[in-house]
Amino acid sequence: MPRTDQPFPITARAARAIWLRAQRLDLEAPFGEGPAATRDAIEHLGYVQIDTIHVIERCHHHILWNRIPAYRRTDLHHAQSVDKSVFEYWTHALSYVPAKDFRFFIPAMKLHRREGHRWFGEVKPADLRKVMRLLRKDGALTIRDIEDDVLVEKVHAWASRKPSKRALQLAFYEGRVTISERNGMLKTYELTDRHFGWEALPKAASTREITGYLLDRGLRAQGVVSLDSICHLDAPSKKQVRLLIEARVRRKELVPVALEGAGKQEHWARPETLEATDNDASVRVHILSPFDPLIIQRKRTRLIFGYEHLFEAYVPKEKRRLGYFALPVLVGDGIVAALDLKTDRQKKKLLLQKWNWVGSSVKGPRKELKRGIEEELHRFERFQLGE
Repeated sequence: MPRTDQPFPITARAARAIWLRAQRLDLEAPFGEGPAATRDAIEHLGYVQIDTIHVIERCHHHILWNRIPAYRRTDLHHAQSVDKSVFEYWTHALSYVPAKDFRFFIPAMKLHRREGHRWFGEVKPADLRKVMRLLRKDGALTIRDIEDDVLVEKVHAWASRKPSKRALQLAFYEGRVTISERNGMLKTYELTDRHFGWEALPKAASTREITGYLLDRGLRAQGVVSLDSICHLDAPSKKQVRLLIEARVRRKELVPVALEGAGKQEHWARPETLEATDNDASVRVHILSPFDPLIIQRKRTRLIFGYEHLFEAYVPKEKRRLGYFALPVLVGDGIVAALDLKTDRQKKKLLLQKWNWVGSSVKGPRKELKRGIEEELHRFERFQLGE
């Protein structure tokens, strides 16, 4: 067992193996198939990010497909709208989250009720009362069901001109309503308690419980963690998380880790995680979303994989290096390529717009490597055009 009086040294290669195992990208079908697999995958990962970009399949479906080979989009619909085992809320971004974790988000919901939300400060109380009245009277609705809005000016590029939509979004962040169904990106809103069949919201988690939840979520899905990886875009939580880490180190439940190349950045892992370390990576090929948990924390991906992803959807065309929506390609334990892909749904084709070899893992002849990636591209195309 690793000693806890000094950091346990691990190589970047060992950290890759740990992270891939934690992400369940080293196995063929770690969660099985069907709606239960979708629920189990989201529960294990802690969250799956949602995004609107649709040049290929949206990232929430893409992330799940990479861990559930038999994944169907209807499985996520079933988990959200029928089993109600997942729900949407804000983590570091809008995400699918396990319904069993709902109580950890209630303090944020209550805070928005008390103090408002910085994105929706212009919502008028009358507009909020209006949408809540419609929901109570008529049941679940989409923004298309509200036809009497007087359009207003946008306050920023992503804002809506419909006051009712802004009011529904505020009610969502306050926890008054939840998204009971999605059709593409069209959301159906429902009263939260009515959707889940609750008489009242669950008991809110305490600050201490939320801190433990954040740490345990990171350890489960990342294996080796840092404060930045646990509290991604959540700096206010770092102080309490650090205190909990220090307490667990004293109890020998966590081990300080000296990760190759990390310099002064501290890392930790459970002792059993380090005991199970091996460097035998599978040769599986994964075409990843740029929003995949393995990629979204760019600095961490660079540290452990030696690859810094460039997300260039908002970069002028003439300045792009990888392409508008390049997808990193994982082969074994290395990111070896970034493919700029686009789905032509009318012609039923997956278009390869640019192939970039990247990273330090590309060594020797590329012919066999390319053949394996092309085989996965065929499977990816079937996923893009299916259902």
